[in-house]
Amino acid sequence: MEVILLERIESLGQMGEVVKVKSGFARNFLLPQNKALRATDANRKVFDERRVQLEAENLTRKAEAEKVAAKLDGLAVVLVRAASESGQLYGSVTANDVAQAISVAGVSVARAQVRLDKALKQLGLEPIRVQLHPEVSVTVTVNIARSVEEAETQSKLGRALDRETMEDEYDRAAAADEAGSRAPEPEAEAETAAVEDEKADA
Repeated sequence: MEVILLERIESLGQMGEVVKVKSGFARNFLLPQNKALRATDANRKVFDERRVQLEAENLTRKAEAEKVAAKLDGLAVVLVRAASESGQLYGSVTANDVAQAISVAGVSVARAQVRLDKALKQLGLEPIRVQLHPEVSVTVTVNIARSVEEAETQSKLGRALDRETMEDEYDRAAAADEAGSRAPEPEAEAETAAVEDEKADA
């Protein structure tokens, strides 16, 4: 089926272009969503009459999308999930999960705006594109970890924690705890110094 695009659509074309698409895609998505018209002579005339209005509406939506993009720029959201030692998730992270995490961070986005080709099934940092408008998109980092602490470490490293890195982090934390337990309390140090002074005076 040939249709006239009423807005720019990724992988199809620009506003006003006549493109050929599958009938099901046109009937189930493009036409009911008012993203296109059937390419008839009558509809070509309708489009030409509405073109200025459509372009003005598009500019307004684009400006609003750019404001949202500015808020999302550089955003990283954390999703805590259970996973195996190899980093394989027990389950998966979907576009809906990402959209909800972004909304919790203070910016409302729809699941359909999250461009996730397939569900995420591994721990780590994933750059995810959010399409706010046909001409405006922004990348959000999704940090999938077993805990908030692990997410912070992944963020510092810029990658998922492997087993060796996790063991190193554990060893460092254990060493720090041990060093802390060995360190004398300030009051104990003062008492020891006082006793030594008394012995010296005697």
